Amino acid sequence: MSKDYYKILGVERGASDEELKKAYRKLAHQHHPDKAGGDETKFKEINEAYQVLSNKEKKAQYDQFGTTFEGGGGFQGGYGPSGFGGGRGFNFEEFDLGDIFGEFFGGRTQTRTKQRKGSDISVDLEIEFEQAAFGLKKEIQLKKLVSCAECSGSGAERGTSLKNCPKCHGSGEIRQTARSFFGSFSQVSSCRDCFGLGRVPEKACSNCRGEGVVRDIKTINISIPAGIEDGQIIKLER
Repeated sequence: MSKDYYKILGVERGASDEELKKAYRKLAHQHHPDKAGGDETKFKEINEAYQVLSNKEKKAQYDQFGTTFEGGGGFQGGYGPSGFGGGRGFNFEEFDLGDIFGEFFGGRTQTRTKQRKGSDISVDLEIEFEQAAFGLKKEIQLKKLVSCAECSGSGAERGTSLKNCPKCHGSGEIRQTARSFFGSFSQVSSCRDCFGLGRVPEKACSNCRGEGVVRDIKTINISIPAGIEDGQIIKLER
């Protein structure tokens, strides 16, 4: 059965490259298997869809023939558009791994201690009819990731430093090569051990276990205006 790659990414046919990239990044971040609540199967499907729709030639063939144009096998497995068969085939050129660690209000990026804007936090609230009619102030708790105070976000135990990652030898990248009847295919991806930084702690921080970030709970007070309707969204800036 032919897959609807546009539906998988949640975009309309004829979506621009920027719209495709934006949808891909959002869904890949949401379903990444290394993230709590991630879905590896869904993640692979999202990546497969983007690999095709972001390639003009593959997209043209898909628009005409669907996922059956490669002999019914679609793009799962084999040597897909990313250039390397099997595995997750994650496109590191289009997705910033920092987005995963920038979850919520911020997290680890290329410099570990640098803060960046993360994804939005949403909270569902149930209130009484009278409260909706007249408004109220309500206290809510938010869970977020913050820089580890013990290691200042470096991930290294206090008194120790960072060293070159032994897996990627400090380059931050891993090159994989596969062979097929069509020749050799190579893929360069971000090193999963150091998250593309090229450096890892000599000794992992005992407080954050080398992650550089810890979970924290923040309590805030919000004002719900009078006359609010069911399903209405209140947006608060950081």
